[in-house]
Amino acid sequence: MLESKFIQDVLAKAKQYYKTIVLPEGEDLRVLKAAHMINEQKICKIILLGNEPQIKKDFINNGWNLEGIDIITPETSPKLPEYTKLLYELRKNKGMTEEEAKKTALIPNYFGTLMIKAGDADGMVSGANHSTADTVRPALQIIKSAHKDRGVSSFLVMVSNDKPYVFSDCGVIINPTAKELADIALEASLSAIKFGFEPKVAMMTYSTYGSGKGDAVDKVVEATKLAKEALKTDEFKDLNIQLDGELQADAALDMVVARKKAPTSEVAGSANVLIFPNLEAGNIGYKLLQRLGGCEAYGPVLQGLNAPVNDLSRGAFAEDIVGVIGMTALQAVRK
Repeated sequence: MLESKFIQDVLAKAKQYYKTIVLPEGEDLRVLKAAHMINEQKICKIILLGNEPQIKKDFINNGWNLEGIDIITPETSPKLPEYTKLLYELRKNKGMTEEEAKKTALIPNYFGTLMIKAGDADGMVSGANHSTADTVRPALQIIKSAHKDRGVSSFLVMVSNDKPYVFSDCGVIINPTAKELADIALEASLSAIKFGFEPKVAMMTYSTYGSGKGDAVDKVVEATKLAKEALKTDEFKDLNIQLDGELQADAALDMVVARKKAPTSEVAGSANVLIFPNLEAGNIGYKLLQRLGGCEAYGPVLQGLNAPVNDLSRGAFAEDIVGVIGMTALQAVRK
C-alpha cells in the first residue's frame, strides 16, 4: 500500500497545504498508526478524538511520536458548549431539544463534524469502526450538500498497475434513479478533476449500446442522456469531461472490445471514471478488485458536501486511512 504514484502525488500535494484533519476513532490502532504516519511526514495537522490517557499509552507502546498531534476528549473539551449551541441552532427546526443537542454533540462523529462547521478543522475521516450511515448522517445534518439540486454520494479511487480509476457510487445511494445516477456521474467527474484526472466517464450496466434489454438498462440510458445535457450547462461546459453509455465493463476498459462493441465512442476502451448502476454492483466490484485483484482502494470518499467528511471501509488498513486523509486534505483546498 501507498506505493502507487497516484497516492504519493496526493500526499505530496496535501503536504503543501497542511490542512487540519480530525479523526474521531482514537480507540482504533489502525487510525492511530495512520495518524502517526501522517504526522511523521508532516502532511496534515491531526486531531484525535478519544480517551487521552489510552491514546498516549497506545502511542508509547508502539514507539510512535505524539508531538504535533492534538488529542481531544469531547466530554471535557472547553469547546463542547459552543458546539452544543451550534448543533441546537442547526437542528432545532427539526425538533432537536437543547438536551438532545448536548448528548448528540458528545458522539465523536458529531463532535468532529461540528469542529469543521465551527472552523476548527478542515475535514474528517471516520468509518474504521462505524457504518457509512454513522459517518454520513452528521455530515448531511451539519455540513450539508453543496448543491440544492444534487445529493451527496461517494467515490473510491482504485489503483491498478499504478493507474488510478474513480469508482462511483460504492457507498451511499443504494438504488439511484436515473436523475440520481446522472448526478453521481457529474459529481464523480468533478472529483476526478480535483485529483488530476481528465475524466472519461463510463455509465456502466450489462448492456453496450442496446445489446441488452430491461429496466436496469433503460435507467442507465436515461441517466446518460441527463448527464450529457448537464455537461452543456455553464457549470460544466468549460470542463474537459467526456461521458458515454450505456457500456459494459469490458467495453469501457478494453480497447479491443470497445472497437467491436462501441466503435464510435470516445470513452469506450479508455474510461477512467466508472459509474455503477447501483450500490450493490459498485460495492461488490471494488471489494473483489481489492481482495482478489490486489488493487489499492481509497475511500469511500464523500462528494457533494460543503466540506469534506469521508468514510472508510471497516476492513481498511492503516495505509488506506493515510491515503484517505491525504485525499480529504486536497478536497478541503478551495480555489
